Amino acid sequence: MSQRLRRGLLTIILLAVVLGVGWTIRKQAVAQHTMQESYALPQQYQKMDHGIMVLCYHRILGNNWSTQVIRDLSPNSQLHEFNVPADKFAEQMKYLHDHHVKIISADTMARMVERHQPIRGKYAVLSFDDIDRTVLDHAVPVMNRYKFPFTAFIITGNTGEYREGTQLATWKQIQAAQQTTAGRMTLGLHTHDMHHLNAHMQPVFMQPHYAGKFQKDFAISKRELAAHTGTHANSFAFPYGSGTAQIDRFLAQQKLAWVATLDTGLVTNDTDLNATPRVIVNSDSWPSIAKWFNHQ
Repeated sequence: MSQRLRRGLLTIILLAVVLGVGWTIRKQAVAQHTMQESYALPQQYQKMDHGIMVLCYHRILGNNWSTQVIRDLSPNSQLHEFNVPADKFAEQMKYLHDHHVKIISADTMARMVERHQPIRGKYAVLSFDDIDRTVLDHAVPVMNRYKFPFTAFIITGNTGEYREGTQLATWKQIQAAQQTTAGRMTLGLHTHDMHHLNAHMQPVFMQPHYAGKFQKDFAISKRELAAHTGTHANSFAFPYGSGTAQIDRFLAQQKLAWVATLDTGLVTNDTDLNATPRVIVNSDSWPSIAKWFNHQ
């Protein structure tokens, strides 16, 4: 057997192994995904004719072939249920624009709720957790095209770092985005350095003995955001979606306009904005989101 033929056979074998492993991983990811809760808007909210839907985005990955290959082979949730491909995101923003959905800022939402008057009609608030490079590269230009306001929640101690399969934006990049959005991008807090899990896969800040550390972390995140962007944050988003009763009480004393959770639902005039519901946007949830806005 010639050396050239041996190399060819080795290449074929290696390719088969890679594809086989990738298929197995992908199969496991699909199985895991089917076991997870649906992110679609529950039927009880689909029937509501009035309210504010706060949309929550994470990753807006590009549509190049390498990203698609990695996405197909990896079970990383950041590439699946927490990702909206850039072309789909552009389609979603066009849908909201073309259907004349009233996109409002989170501050406007807070004022509407504070009036304690019935909210009439359907509104949307746009939010992004973590503020990674994919949001700046693929989402912000689309938001600028339609002049949509939005809130970006920043992990102030992790800016510029590579984590969970994504590159978080640097302070310099965030400052540049502030300029291009001409005041339409509001910045919120997403902890300073407590957006991670412990050895038991539990949010570290939710452990009872971390309550004091959470308060210190919150104070640091406020200072860091103000120092780097000049922004005095009036909003906070829970990593992993929620906190403890003790943390809830602490945040309620911080004079925040709203605290974002990942509890699915709609905002009405009687919503407690210290536990603001949001709808995670992905390929599974978007049809229910579009249906609610389109239903009259």
